[in-house]
Amino acid sequence: MVPLTMSEDVRRRASLITLMLFDVDGVLTDGKILMHPDGSESKQFDIKDGTGLVWAQRAGLKVGMLSARSSAATAQRAAQLGITIVQQGVSSKLRAYEEILRQTALSDVDVAYMGDDVLDLPVIGRAGLSASPADGVDEVRARVHYVSRARGGDGAAREFIEIILKAQDRWERLLVHE
Repeated sequence: MVPLTMSEDVRRRASLITLMLFDVDGVLTDGKILMHPDGSESKQFDIKDGTGLVWAQRAGLKVGMLSARSSAATAQRAAQLGITIVQQGVSSKLRAYEEILRQTALSDVDVAYMGDDVLDLPVIGRAGLSASPADGVDEVRARVHYVSRARGGDGAAREFIEIILKAQDRWERLLVHE
């Protein structure tokens, strides 16, 4: 595989990050929701993304999920990964983002955000470092600092995490200690 590359601007921004936030549907999943006859739903999450989320936390970063939809599957996945910052069913991602900043006493420059659709644009415009999966909508890909080579639900979050951990010289230490 071709090594990850990042611009000097992305490297500088990534070096400041202490909190990573991720949209769920279309970023941590491929955006598809399976509706079952009993009314329940299921989603498919990528194991490499999950491993990356755990490693980011082990490296000292805070990690969170920010979703316009409420889903038991999202809550369950967050719990499995030890993620405690979870905002679901929010009518305004920007208001939820601002609440997370208040609760964590962080500012925009401290936050990395990965989103894939127009609902993510207000947060993308504020976060110190923003990213999109390769299959994010055009309007998002045109406005973010980094576009992943991977599609949503297929390693995009892991790639973004690696970019940040490498910029902070934390990646190699994780590999040695695993």
